[in-house]
Amino acid sequence: MEYWVDLFTGTTWTEFRKAGSSVSGFRASQKAIAKRIKPGDVFVCYLTGVMRWVGALEVIGPSDDKTPIWKFDDFPVRFAVKPLIMLTPETGTPMDEIEGRVSFFEGPRDRGKFKGFVRNSPRRFRRKEDGDLILDLLRQAEHTPVTRPVDPKKLARKPLFKVERKKGKVVVPTLVSVPEPEPEPEEVSAPMANSTATVASTTRHTEIQFHLLSLGAEMGFDLWVARNDRNKKWTNQTLGELPGMVAELPTQFNRATNQTIELIDVLWLKGNSIVAAFEVESTTSIYSGLLRMSDLLALQPNLEIDLFLVAPDDRRDKVEQELMRPTFNLLEKPLSSVCGFLAFSKLMERIEGIRKLGLATSLKPTFLKQLAEFFGDDEADA
Repeated sequence: MEYWVDLFTGTTWTEFRKAGSSVSGFRASQKAIAKRIKPGDVFVCYLTGVMRWVGALEVIGPSDDKTPIWKFDDFPVRFAVKPLIMLTPETGTPMDEIEGRVSFFEGPRDRGKFKGFVRNSPRRFRRKEDGDLILDLLRQAEHTPVTRPVDPKKLARKPLFKVERKKGKVVVPTLVSVPEPEPEPEEVSAPMANSTATVASTTRHTEIQFHLLSLGAEMGFDLWVARNDRNKKWTNQTLGELPGMVAELPTQFNRATNQTIELIDVLWLKGNSIVAAFEVESTTSIYSGLLRMSDLLALQPNLEIDLFLVAPDDRRDKVEQELMRPTFNLLEKPLSSVCGFLAFSKLMERIEGIRKLGLATSLKPTFLKQLAEFFGDDEADA
């Protein structure tokens, strides 16, 4: 029997418990390591940020379960597990209690980094004695719980991603975050009149996504819709089930890039390449879509993708104003020069014309660049 560390944040631990504590998962990049995990092994659960040990899970075996458990990530490399000990963050065993007693925390010099042992998971315990000690402390905490306050900010901590950027000729590792999309009000699933302006605007958002996805499929592209929009419907058709929809994105990018890309509203794909990316903004939140585009350019400055911000006609000036912000326009590749504005009316008029004439199969995506308006081509006044 081997011990393995299983990392959670406060949020993913709560989600795991709410889902029944029967399936634990890891990122796709850990697939090779996960093959070494055997039935009867034990996952020792650790909360990052909070720095507490909170549980132990006996491994039953690999699992094909695809049930949505975690909001932030699918964690597709999954194992069926049997809970042995389950503690709350408040009653968990602090890392400080094992200082000087385990190989990865021998003294003050190991504080914080712990020799990289809790940097990712699954990671096998080098010494069985270390796992035995933590399991014993967890049993004591379960039998005689001691409640210790937890910093809510640390409990709600989001994962950070390691990326590399060039500083002169030197490659510098940098940590970045990938914000979750802002929640939208619940929307209706069909084009029905509604007196609530917000519901109408979010419905329009789904309608535009649907037409962009359908056009992409008709042109022969594979499709991706934002992870948080896959269950939305238009005219009784679920976006995530449209023809051509892929289950996974190309894997040649780092995790931060993939986390950013998978939140973009619509992608057209060809093989492992992203042909075009669309952010649809039907409300006042023009900024959030542009931030994702900007994050993508910052993470992959050499990536050649057609980027489009799709918004109502009357938002044209707002789009221009946001695109010309210094934070976007002073990038190495200014966002205003590579991200085109597509007005709802122009886009829908062109899509309807394409379908009426049956031209989709012969079209190339470059027609969108001719249809879009770019704001970064004019020189400033002297």
